[in-house]
Amino acid sequence: MFNVGDYIVYPMHGAGTIDAIEEKDILGQKQAYYIIKMPGEVKVMIPTAQADKVGIRNVIDKEQAKKVFEVLGEEDTQIEMNWNKRYRENMDKMKTGNIYEVADVVRSLSFKQKEKGLSTGEKKMLTNAKQILVSELALAENSSQEIVEGLIDDKISNSFQAFKVDNIGESTGVNKFIPFDQENNSVVG
Repeated sequence: MFNVGDYIVYPMHGAGTIDAIEEKDILGQKQAYYIIKMPGEVKVMIPTAQADKVGIRNVIDKEQAKKVFEVLGEEDTQIEMNWNKRYRENMDKMKTGNIYEVADVVRSLSFKQKEKGLSTGEKKMLTNAKQILVSELALAENSSQEIVEGLIDDKISNSFQAFKVDNIGESTGVNKFIPFDQENNSVVG
């Protein structure tokens, strides 16, 4: 059972604060509800009896937040080339409510966006995943969402620079057929 003032995470929606616990009569049934204030002044009502079933959990602590930033700084994992299958895999990760899985989605989609862009659906997913990540990390770090978003962007950019930029010109279809000297920036032969 959670209490008023607790920071909680609602999977697929992000982190918020329990503003109140109220008994409401909805469709002739009286139930206790958590009234959760989410980012953007959105309020969500969740029956207290259903909290475990829908995956409500406490916000991570500072130590776990460090681990999330480590996930963001890792080399991108091999992701599915078929966008439809990749979308479903990422959606499944987000539905778990696991912050590390959400961070993995943010990192992999951010890398993909920097490499060759995303479909409209994946852009929306990236925006949603990032908002979920930012909302929880801001509460965990006791910081503003703007600062946390900047930290996330910096970590991903640095990771992309470290792991991807050096590899971009190495094995493209063009330089397999046309030898290219990257140091002198010229065609060989």
